[in-house]
Amino acid sequence: MAKRIPIKMNKTLLVIAGPTAVGKTALCVEMAKSLHTEIISADSRQFYQELSIGTAKPSLEEQGGVKHHFIDSHSIHDYFSPGDFEREALQVLTNLFQTHDVVILTGGSGLYLKALMEGLDDMPDVDLDLRADLMRRLEEDGLEKLYAELQDLDPDYAAQVDPQNPQRVVRALEVCLSTGKSYTSFRNQQKADRPFEMIKICLDRPREELYARIDMRMDHMLQVGLVQEAKDFEAYQDRYALKTLGYKEIYGFFRAEYDEPEMIRLLKRNSRHYAKKQLTWFRHQDDFEFVHPDQAFAYIQGKLK
Repeated sequence: MAKRIPIKMNKTLLVIAGPTAVGKTALCVEMAKSLHTEIISADSRQFYQELSIGTAKPSLEEQGGVKHHFIDSHSIHDYFSPGDFEREALQVLTNLFQTHDVVILTGGSGLYLKALMEGLDDMPDVDLDLRADLMRRLEEDGLEKLYAELQDLDPDYAAQVDPQNPQRVVRALEVCLSTGKSYTSFRNQQKADRPFEMIKICLDRPREELYARIDMRMDHMLQVGLVQEAKDFEAYQDRYALKTLGYKEIYGFFRAEYDEPEMIRLLKRNSRHYAKKQLTWFRHQDDFEFVHPDQAFAYIQGKLK
């Protein structure tokens, strides 16, 4: 279980979430400078030191001199789960609240945002040897076999989880195998009582506007070396960080499954689909307020008064 902050504080966590390419970084940096505060990133791929282009990691220039926590904090060789993020981010937040009244949390990875905002279901501790064995099996046998095993052990969760998400499949399997119970039986517990206030904003744009920004971002990524970045880490393509959007499409091209124009089409299409999934997740939460980025700065200022 993640460490809880023990004392109720008159502090605010400002959550600025939203889909890929919507404009979160620019707004967060502007807001952080105005509030003289720091940013906690909950983007599950920007943790990785080795990857920059395909994860749309903000450059030092784009970070604008504002401290960003959990960017370049881990390696692609690390296993960094939402529960790990919850524990580490809570400690960072506790420290920041000693000197800041407001701290910004940003990202588009719903599960990681949820981990810090609400806590995760209280899952049992898992033997590290079992986790290492499952990661070895993932690399040697492939995700499909592990997913088939999960279907046998917990068909309810297997029907809900993305079968192409190795991190979630492995996490569920390790709980099933270590406890003899289904992963489902540990889920849907009560939200954690956080000792700080939260303002939750989801940035949104008209669909055509957002999709145009996604296409332009992908064009830029390709121009500045996305294909070469994928090539540099081709030997590690079975790692979770590289089995994701922006890399898996390129590895299909490397395997001659399709030509370069089709690779580019898939990169853009899958990015748009991912943004749609992100927005769907945020709309299913009951406490996010949807704001266009152009109006967000003034809107948040009004909420903080």
